[in-house]
Amino acid sequence: MRTKYLLSIVIALAMASTTPGWLCADQVEDEAAIRASIAAYVVAFNQGDAKAIASKWSPDAVYTNPMTGDEVTGRKAIEEQLVDIFTDAKGTKIAVDVNSIRFVSPSVAVEEGTARVLRPGAEPDVTVYTCVYVKADGNWLVDRMTEQPEPVFRSNYQHLKDLQWMIGTWVDQDGSATIETTAQWAKNQNYITRRFSISVDGKPDLSGVQMIGWDPVAQNIRSWVFDSDGGFGNSTWKKKDNKWVVNSSAVLSDGRKASAVKVLTIVDDKTITMQATGRTLDGNILPNLEPIKLTRNADSE
Repeated sequence: MRTKYLLSIVIALAMASTTPGWLCADQVEDEAAIRASIAAYVVAFNQGDAKAIASKWSPDAVYTNPMTGDEVTGRKAIEEQLVDIFTDAKGTKIAVDVNSIRFVSPSVAVEEGTARVLRPGAEPDVTVYTCVYVKADGNWLVDRMTEQPEPVFRSNYQHLKDLQWMIGTWVDQDGSATIETTAQWAKNQNYITRRFSISVDGKPDLSGVQMIGWDPVAQNIRSWVFDSDGGFGNSTWKKKDNKWVVNSSAVLSDGRKASAVKVLTIVDDKTITMQATGRTLDGNILPNLEPIKLTRNADSE
């Protein structure tokens, strides 16, 4: 498809980085010249001026399309591609984000960045790229360019977003015991990580970590917990109005098995209560625990 060539052609002159202090005076001037050329390039593209854009490439420039493996060689061929693109994709705009720019020699520069092609009524096409420039007759021209689709990171945020209230630090102070829990998003918002610590009379007693995520097979929220004594467990989570019902099972460090149903109630933005019911230990029924109140630490709001 002709538009597959669009990403590479539009990004080649995107260079808008700050100038490192070590650049010599000539390179500072060169970078300024390139930035001016970029501005003209973007204007020309958004106006559909194929000839002006092609003039920014060297006469023997080579571009290899990552989708097809086809090569477009030479300024004339690039101009022809652009004419076809502007005919087929009216209203298309470009946007770029430059990650780095470095000068390999007085006449060669390398740029790395991300490019976006914006079409009316469509999601942006995004690629990451490396572009090589050469200086010829006082002008910086695109000579070689490689690109690949931007890596797509899957996120389960849509399944976990109802737990957004949990993010932050929560504290329960009950007599001589203090429970502190801190929750934060993991990378790509695929998990919520909760770290907890329990101290008694100011001395550490137990700590651990819990990972809360989405189970794509069972189609529910699950969590896994590991504590400093060597115990571990897992739970399933279900929302009911302003409550979360957490069915938990665990193996203690000495091998005994435990289970419980924990009910977390959202009182307001700064307060939740938690009560453990239906508790068992090695098959023996244990009494329910009284609800405890956890308060959000003001510093984590």
